[in-house]
Amino acid sequence: MRVILSVLALCATAGLAAADLPLEHLRLPAGFEIEVFADDVPNARSMVMGEQGTLFVGSRRAGRVHAISTRVGDDGQLRATGPVIVVAKGLNNPNGVAVRDGSLYVAEINRILRFDDIEARLDDPPKPVVVYDGYPRDKSHGWKYIAFGPDDKLYVPIGAPCNICNEPGYAVITRINPDGTGRETFAEGVRNTVGFTWHPETGEMWFTDNGRDWMGDDIPPDELNHAPKPGLHFGYPYCHGGDVPDPKYGNDRSCDEFAAPARQLGPHVAALGVKFYTGDMFPGDYRHDIIIVERGSWNRTIPIGYRLTRVRLEGDKAVSYEPFIEGWLQDGQSWGRPVDVLVLADGSLLVSDDTADVIYRVTYSG
Repeated sequence: MRVILSVLALCATAGLAAADLPLEHLRLPAGFEIEVFADDVPNARSMVMGEQGTLFVGSRRAGRVHAISTRVGDDGQLRATGPVIVVAKGLNNPNGVAVRDGSLYVAEINRILRFDDIEARLDDPPKPVVVYDGYPRDKSHGWKYIAFGPDDKLYVPIGAPCNICNEPGYAVITRINPDGTGRETFAEGVRNTVGFTWHPETGEMWFTDNGRDWMGDDIPPDELNHAPKPGLHFGYPYCHGGDVPDPKYGNDRSCDEFAAPARQLGPHVAALGVKFYTGDMFPGDYRHDIIIVERGSWNRTIPIGYRLTRVRLEGDKAVSYEPFIEGWLQDGQSWGRPVDVLVLADGSLLVSDDTADVIYRVTYSG
């Protein structure tokens, strides 16, 4: 195991300067390395790469969207260049970001904004166009991950406005056309997804979902779900993890009625970002495996999560679930909390951290 500790200018993040982050505590498989790719990115959450090489990062609590210019060096490696730029501020929990045809889409709690021709105007961002304004305003699970699917529709979740409740119109994944028309429900029974992706060959959706709280330390599990078609129901609020009836709603419907998880994940690990590994840098057996970011538990007696995990597939079956990168949690205390993952064209991974306020880059050199 090798770890690179980048030499960066100091910045105050979570009480630590970026150059002082204890990256030496991160445990990676042999041949993998991790470094700080960009620092001073407050509350770095969801990420998307622009068509001209600009990394956009939603910052939920900061109310901002940041832009980081990148370039490919002579060695073929992608690096951040220049300062972190604020391209939008004063927004309502702008967690999710997506890019299409040169425009940046940003998800607030109740609406979707679009910033046109954004990469040509990083120093003078345009006023946003309101694409859609009609999502609920509830703050509980109201922040949104968004992404365009293979069908060129923008997928937008509506989390449950509670820990456990049965409210019509919530706990769903919706989709809309790029212009905001044609809203429809794609999936139901989804308590709170903050990450979804599509299989690079089949085009079928896979997503993480956070299980409910206050049923104990070890139940229910978080979930990795597979949605090969629209119209599936994944159990919330009646059933959790495929086989755990809810104590309040479990008598209303049976767990057998719902789509079971592709894989049960750890209980309360806060599984968020998820991507298929599609690059060529990592060893060949990583190809088309799923990388999941587990931000970490907040209400478990012994904290768990605070890591990246790897799920191996055989066909559409998730056959294993194992740690990939661990160490943000030390002796029950966390110094960072990873949120999202992004596969770059050079095959490396970017990982956002909303507590250390940085973006990491993961590489493999054998």
